[in-house]
Amino acid sequence: MNQLAKGSKKLLNAWAFYDWANSVYSLTIASAIFPLYYGALFRASGVEKIEVFGVMIARAPLIVYVTAAAFLIVSLISPILSGIADYVGNKKVFLKFFCYLGSLSCIGLYWFSLENIYWGLLAYLLGLIGFWGSIVFYNSYLPDIARPEQQDSISAKGYSLGYLGSVLLLLLNLLMIMKFEWFGFTSEALPTRLSFVMVGIWWAGFAQYSFYHLPAGNDNSGKVHRRLLLNGYRELRSVWINLGNDKRLKRYLGAFFVYSMAVQTVMLVASYFAEEELEWSSADERTVGLIVSVLLIQLVAILGAWLTSRASFKYGNIPALIVINIIWVGICVYAYTVKKPVQFYFAASVVGLVMGGIQALSRSTYSKFLPKTQDTTSYFSFYDVAEKVGLFIGLTLYALIAQYSESVRNSVIFLGVLFVIGVFLLLRVPLKNDGD
Repeated sequence: MNQLAKGSKKLLNAWAFYDWANSVYSLTIASAIFPLYYGALFRASGVEKIEVFGVMIARAPLIVYVTAAAFLIVSLISPILSGIADYVGNKKVFLKFFCYLGSLSCIGLYWFSLENIYWGLLAYLLGLIGFWGSIVFYNSYLPDIARPEQQDSISAKGYSLGYLGSVLLLLLNLLMIMKFEWFGFTSEALPTRLSFVMVGIWWAGFAQYSFYHLPAGNDNSGKVHRRLLLNGYRELRSVWINLGNDKRLKRYLGAFFVYSMAVQTVMLVASYFAEEELEWSSADERTVGLIVSVLLIQLVAILGAWLTSRASFKYGNIPALIVINIIWVGICVYAYTVKKPVQFYFAASVVGLVMGGIQALSRSTYSKFLPKTQDTTSYFSFYDVAEKVGLFIGLTLYALIAQYSESVRNSVIFLGVLFVIGVFLLLRVPLKNDGD
């Protein structure tokens, strides 16, 4: 096959199409169908706690612990993967490996049950690692396939394709589950489990188009040696040392680490909170309500990102982030009292509004604060690792509080405290560096 030229429309579309392939994981497995299935397993068995490795753990803290473990693993291997992505010749091999790891793990969730709890948790863990591991190599392709002036638009196109594809499959899964008799099923249990298989097949199947057209990678020897494996950690250490000379960036990163810990935790546990804590009138209402909430958050997030960009342009990045964090504090206080589905829909709408905004504004603020003479790749690697380490800490503390206080509502208040600390730390960020 002749290699497509950098910047060609077919090559750009092939890269963006991987978003169509893998985004079904984040919507169906991480946010919608799997949380419903997971909760239903415990309710059907009439148990709230299960013994895992000799410890009795409630269902909500258990899945959060596993999620936290996955992000700890990802944060440890990300610098290694980034180094490989930068220097090894055939990065497509690594992209395929994590894609297939993730897709096969999704298929493995078909056998998730309380009797096979270790297998099920392992499949869930590996699915997370596969998804986030593949993202490292997927993102590293962007400068290889697109010219600088094309990168923003093709990145946005990938996001749009991912959203469209994941929503289409989610709606099909929802139809299979809610109207299972139309498809010849006797209950919703089998079509729910089949939705995990469909995610795996969709992910690996549609990725083939991207794999066919994407280049192998940089023209290097492809030999992985010890120095290469440690190179990512050396870059992180270099960034850490340089932060000591940049008060504004250092203080901003400290604030980001704290409030991002809370934001990302909310994104990953919201579905489990709603599934467990709300007073649903029926299983059907729970299924439809949770999926509607997930879609609502994603749709409103687009508007939130636009409104936040306007606010930051008018008032400045740090003031805008302070206001958004204050809104998050209010959301956490309100969420502590939420019991009815309609209350959760309102909370989900506000979450979507500030979720899209705070993520987009945080990254752009970091980009603006970077030293002009430094290697931006290393700094963004540091940013990504800090975000994932924060996720591990946030998820672990959330699960510990829920486990030992026996209430996930107490964990929500903990998240609110993180946002309060985030506001305080943002207030300490200088609007200009000493040398500006």
